[in-house]
Amino acid sequence: MNTNKPILFAAGDVNAFFGLMLDNMSGLVIMAGILTGVFGMPRDLVLSRMLPGSAVGVLLGDLLYSWLAWRLARRTGRSDVTAMPLGLDTPSTFGMAFGVIGPCFLATKDAHLTWQVGMATIVLMGVFKVAASFFGPALRRSIPRAGLLGSIAAVALLLIAYLPFLKLFASPVVGFLSLGIVFISLLARYRLPLGLPGALAGIAVGTVAYYLLGAAGLLPGGAPAPLAAPQLALYLPLPSLEFLGGVPRALGYLPLAIPFALATVVGGVDVTESAAVAGDDYNTRDILLVEGVATLVAGMCGGVMQSCPYIGHPAYKDMGGRAGYTIATALFIGAAAVTGYLSFLVGLLPEAAVAPILIFIGIEITAQAFEATKKTHYRAVAVSFIPVIACLTTIEFGQMLGGLGKSAADLTGDLLATWQATTILGNGFIVTSLLWGAAFANVLDHRPGKAAVYLLLCSALSLCGIIHSPLASGAMFSPLAPPQPIVWHLAAGYAAMAFSFWLLSLVGSASAAGE
Repeated sequence: MNTNKPILFAAGDVNAFFGLMLDNMSGLVIMAGILTGVFGMPRDLVLSRMLPGSAVGVLLGDLLYSWLAWRLARRTGRSDVTAMPLGLDTPSTFGMAFGVIGPCFLATKDAHLTWQVGMATIVLMGVFKVAASFFGPALRRSIPRAGLLGSIAAVALLLIAYLPFLKLFASPVVGFLSLGIVFISLLARYRLPLGLPGALAGIAVGTVAYYLLGAAGLLPGGAPAPLAAPQLALYLPLPSLEFLGGVPRALGYLPLAIPFALATVVGGVDVTESAAVAGDDYNTRDILLVEGVATLVAGMCGGVMQSCPYIGHPAYKDMGGRAGYTIATALFIGAAAVTGYLSFLVGLLPEAAVAPILIFIGIEITAQAFEATKKTHYRAVAVSFIPVIACLTTIEFGQMLGGLGKSAADLTGDLLATWQATTILGNGFIVTSLLWGAAFANVLDHRPGKAAVYLLLCSALSLCGIIHSPLASGAMFSPLAPPQPIVWHLAAGYAAMAFSFWLLSLVGSASAAGE
């Protein structure tokens, strides 16, 4: 055991800060761009109310996670404890924008009411997550590690690493230059000249190359767009009961919102296990409770985005991060939203130079899933990747259809059937991956009876759309009035497999007794 004095800040916090800060900044800017650019919501309302309120969740959550890390370090006498990273949940950012806020604004044309509905939805999601936090420890104890780590490994590789990798090809010289520096310093742990932090060096070199190539007219997309001057202001998001006016309408959006909240709860259980494998054994309830409180407070302060613990703790630990990077991220994101310089900074940094940090995090988490899972469960980890592949395919295919000015309604024949099956498989992917990984880990251990329990849970969850919702939005529905007949078939299929496993467990028990 390391008996050094617990520390808050270390040199590795610089690398970790850039990774976590940029991820959060991107989420805020994406939400602002969708609401103002796609739906035409008033820019002043979005920038002065919605973003600052959402940033409060990051500020509070990361400070609390920093305190949990300090407490763990003091209790264990270690100086190498890394704080759990917290930030804005990307899937629900798109879900809130396109499933709640945007449709509400188009239906009411009332920006203030729409803001209240968004706030109320986040508050209700926060209440749900606070209640669910007390069940987290039991989930972590009962679910095999292949399910816990396999699900986040799939997300890490296919969403966190793959999607940013596409950004490199928009400017290959910039992207691969930055990628090489990040990989050799962070993956291979090669010491850079002057002891420069790898993340900072990769971003800096890539950014300089981007603007030099742009000035010379050598970028694939031409010269970079001119930077707009930062527009400084002062926004103070204070808690209020403003959200109460939006509660009646927000209740109608809960079938869409609750699955996103549940996904972050499941993800919180996963990342707590991931942190424990890396050496930092946090209390699952504490991690989930902070995430729920941060989301609840963000909604009360005007925010429309939920907070969650990020997949990536082992990667930040490998960077040498302690608690300083979460403290710095909390203060930076809070200040950025409150003063308004956020969009300027995001516009300053080219995506191709920033993407390699996310790629590194995705690869590191994927590697950990296999390193920390016993070899006999590798196949269960592999199975857990399949629903996330479906989610990725849906994202990419949906963007392609949108670029062609088409939608799923324009598809026919086998292509339509493939799209529908992919959508069903991808909806609720994080929960599906966890349950599949847990079920097949028990199958590999010759415990079909325990596997049947997870399959019956899949059957029940598919009846209400928590997994395998046939709706494009992924929303929940009443099992008494499913949107499509396929719902009953899915539930019956899981139940049939569970029944067959249960029979096999009885036969196996009888054979064992006979011996």
